[in-house]
Amino acid sequence: MSKTTLAIIAGLSAATGAAVTASIFSSRPERKTYPTPTTVTPTQTAPSAPLPSHVRPFKDIIPPTNPNGLFQYGFPGPINDLHPTLSTTSSFDRRTRNPMWVAEHITPSSISANNADRKFSIFLEDDTIPEKFRAKLEDYARSGYDRGHQVPAADAKWSQDALDQTFLLSNMCPQVGNGFNRDYWAHFEDFCRRLTNNYPSVRIVTGPLYLPKRDPDDGKWRVSYEVIGSPPNVAVPTHFYKVIFAEDGKTGGNVSLGAFVLPNAPISNDKPLRDFEVPVDAIERASGLEFASKLPLQRRRKLCEEVHCSVIVREYMDRQKDLMGPSVRRKSLPGPP
Repeated sequence: MSKTTLAIIAGLSAATGAAVTASIFSSRPERKTYPTPTTVTPTQTAPSAPLPSHVRPFKDIIPPTNPNGLFQYGFPGPINDLHPTLSTTSSFDRRTRNPMWVAEHITPSSISANNADRKFSIFLEDDTIPEKFRAKLEDYARSGYDRGHQVPAADAKWSQDALDQTFLLSNMCPQVGNGFNRDYWAHFEDFCRRLTNNYPSVRIVTGPLYLPKRDPDDGKWRVSYEVIGSPPNVAVPTHFYKVIFAEDGKTGGNVSLGAFVLPNAPISNDKPLRDFEVPVDAIERASGLEFASKLPLQRRRKLCEEVHCSVIVREYMDRQKDLMGPSVRRKSLPGPP
């Protein structure tokens, strides 16, 4: 996928972007797999080409300087704070004050458990992040954005401590509230939980994206996002992604992959979830991350070809009551139409 293609996706409005996203990505030809060339050992070794007279091998050069001497004062970075908790594992981006990715693991038993109550949890700064790099509670005050969970609290009701740790600000990004965090994004999170009725093990990676948009004045593509806080230091993502690994529970078994990118903007509840489906490598190119480099192609399946990828609309207050009340066992997702 070219940089221009991804930029086009980013520049589309939330109202129309999803459908066009689907059409662009679906029209992308499948990557061809070419056979690995066989190396033929010649019967006679050809002599190495002589180096030009002005080129010397590096091993023969003794530099008069030592740039690595800087490290005696400290390593500049980047440093990606890897932070495991009971319910999450995450990598934190000190520059944006947001996580780069947050991973979780849910199962039928973890989702059906009801050993915690959200009313006892509070938002907290993450003191494992150096103070000058962490997001702070006051950064979100009167910002107009929700403290948006990357791993939702509802996925960690199996323990009060596990649920509490989802309220660390290292698990948050600024998200649009009405129409997104409290609506479509929450329906999407519910879809992920319902996958545990079809698969014994589901792993999910969630994180922010900062995608380019075309400037209407000069036609050039630029990455532009709001920054909140005082001083302004917490970046507001333009989009969010989820990469889903639905495992069949067998050692070396099949893994159904699903990847989605949603704009950080109000989304109509009647928008099909599959309109936001993208190839995994589209998210990898946009984020600079890799998600399935060790998963062989023969073990991969397409999630939305095995289950019906769709959201169920539930009102915000009803979801909050469910989070603080007994867990409701949901029906399995139907197969694709």
